[in-house]
Amino acid sequence: MTHFRYSVSLIIILALTVVFIGCAKPPEAEKAAAKAAADAAVSSGADKYATADLNKARQAWEAAETFMKEKKYEEARQGYLSARAAFEKTAGAVGEGKKRAAAEAQAAVAALEGSWVSLKSGIKMDNKDKNKKDAWEEDVKTFTESLQKIKDMIARDPAGAKGKVEELKSIIVKWDAAKPAQKATAEPPAKTPPAAVSPAEQKTKVVGNRDSKLYHLPGMKYYNAVKAYHRVKFDSEEEAIKAGYHKAPR
Repeated sequence: MTHFRYSVSLIIILALTVVFIGCAKPPEAEKAAAKAAADAAVSSGADKYATADLNKARQAWEAAETFMKEKKYEEARQGYLSARAAFEKTAGAVGEGKKRAAAEAQAAVAALEGSWVSLKSGIKMDNKDKNKKDAWEEDVKTFTESLQKIKDMIARDPAGAKGKVEELKSIIVKWDAAKPAQKATAEPPAKTPPAAVSPAEQKTKVVGNRDSKLYHLPGMKYYNAVKAYHRVKFDSEEEAIKAGYHKAPR
């Protein structure tokens, strides 16, 4: 009986020793698994399409790394397991994020095309000005080719496509700025005071001047003084700023 008790005690001691050694060992396998999940999430595009989930997963990883440095291996093991699960969840969220980005990119392309059609209908090119005509034709070619590339890009990289839309807007802004000069030539400045602004126009939040590229807010000195052929309306200051306008000093 004594021998049996001794054997049982020895087994228990050995088991506790194994558990202790296991707990004291750095959780390298769990860390490697979490790292692999993180790499997979980033490779799938989580930095573009699941940013919030990716940040949470990275916070879980950093917490596990802190425990690892402090040699709190059991806490570190649990931390790496949580980080792995978070990274796997992030990778799963990329698909929905990509769909949302694609819808936004398509809307941006549609708006860009509308602005381009409007610009082309208002451009009157003087055939005598060969340099200007050549520049316009070159930009038409660039815009058309770039727009098609953006459309082709939406399926594989909608976030990148949306960024390209912003770049392509510069061509529209460039030629839209040239339109007032054409109008000024055809329509000399009126000697009489500007016509009164209608009540509907007075409700406009922001009024811009195509000639000066300045915008005016209700109550500002020249808000109602911008001439009709120079006037452009915006729903907000942000919209005016995006279009290349700057706030008038008074």
